[in-house]
Amino acid sequence: MSTVEYPEVPGLYKSPAFSHVAVIPPSASLVWVGGQNGVGSDGKVVPGGMAAQAQKVKENLEAALAAAGCGWADVVRVQVFLKQGEDVRAGYGAFQAVFAGRKPPLVTAALVASLANPEFLLEVSAEAVKP
Repeated sequence: MSTVEYPEVPGLYKSPAFSHVAVIPPSASLVWVGGQNGVGSDGKVVPGGMAAQAQKVKENLEAALAAAGCGWADVVRVQVFLKQGEDVRAGYGAFQAVFAGRKPPLVTAALVASLANPEFLLEVSAEAVKP
């Protein structure tokens, strides 16, 4: 687990879902994971809607983090792009448990008209700290 600090910010809402600021120690390495979609190793979009794609995105992120020697405990920032009109709650369930029991990461989320492939319902990238 990283030694990232998440200081409380006076005057800002304290959310259980996200933090406002993260302080990275100088001895740590930053790891960026590019945007992941609900695509299998065969390059095909997984069927089953938002929940299925969110689960596959989570698995893809986990594989990429592991390749860099990291895990969810090391993630400090998540960027989420969701296709407009989709049920965000259906995708949230796949990620709810990964941040349980820790300070939540910084989160940026945006609704977009479309992603690179019209079948993509979400895209998630992450930034982690490797001690």
